[in-house]
Amino acid sequence: MKNREPWRIQIPFLSQLHFRWLPTTLYIAFLSLPFFPLVYLSFQSTLSRPSIPAGQFTWINYWNVFNNPLLTDSLLSSFAYVVLNIGISLIVAIPAAYAFSRFSFVGDKHLFFWFIAFRITPPIVFLLPIFQLFASFGLVNTPLAIALAHGLFNVPISIWVLESFMSAIPKEIDESAFVDGYSLPGFFMRIFLPMMAPGIGVAAFFCFMFSWVEVVFARILTITNGKPISMAISGLFGFRTDIGLVMAMSVLAVIPGALMIYFVRNHIAKGFTIEKRVS
Repeated sequence: MKNREPWRIQIPFLSQLHFRWLPTTLYIAFLSLPFFPLVYLSFQSTLSRPSIPAGQFTWINYWNVFNNPLLTDSLLSSFAYVVLNIGISLIVAIPAAYAFSRFSFVGDKHLFFWFIAFRITPPIVFLLPIFQLFASFGLVNTPLAIALAHGLFNVPISIWVLESFMSAIPKEIDESAFVDGYSLPGFFMRIFLPMMAPGIGVAAFFCFMFSWVEVVFARILTITNGKPISMAISGLFGFRTDIGLVMAMSVLAVIPGALMIYFVRNHIAKGFTIEKRVS
């Protein structure tokens, strides 16, 4: 039988797609639009120079970043803050989350709720007490000060995230390990922590995101030196702003977050799947 509608073209790929992912694709493309001028301007000379006219493609902005001690120090300071904060937060949160998931004690539910309430409190509320406390111990202008200040907000969310994953692991695994002769530290290191890898990846991701973009504590606790990359970028704006230099610093600020998401993407995907199943 001949086709009575010759104008209708059957495309197998489009017929199977059903445009289910079209809204999501368009939304992601819309969110990605600011990155194109960001990268483009980072390779442009936005100020007239003796050897490079304005508007020319050049690497001079990245060259100026890595030859400016203040900008390179801000990159190193941000990495130091993030690494210290993730380490401190996980070291504190993992045992605490295990206690909440495996034991019952008086006030455990109220304490757990207090952790969440503390996390959603604006950081500026604790700014003055934290500054006075750290100044009395001589911690101002040190990476440890920023890491500890960020830990006040990252530890509660890490406990909340890790407790959900630990509750999904049956308690029979703990009992079987102890019957087999494992000590509590040995059980943690050899059995429990490998099973908790997705949850640890999600907690580390949240800690990284908070510490990398936080500005309030960084502005107050780094008076003279040790300023993070967010403060360095804001300091580049002035009467005669070099937009290309600002864009280059912004690109360098985005790259670590993109790499973090890429390397822990599998753990994040598994972690959110487990958390959704538990909830």
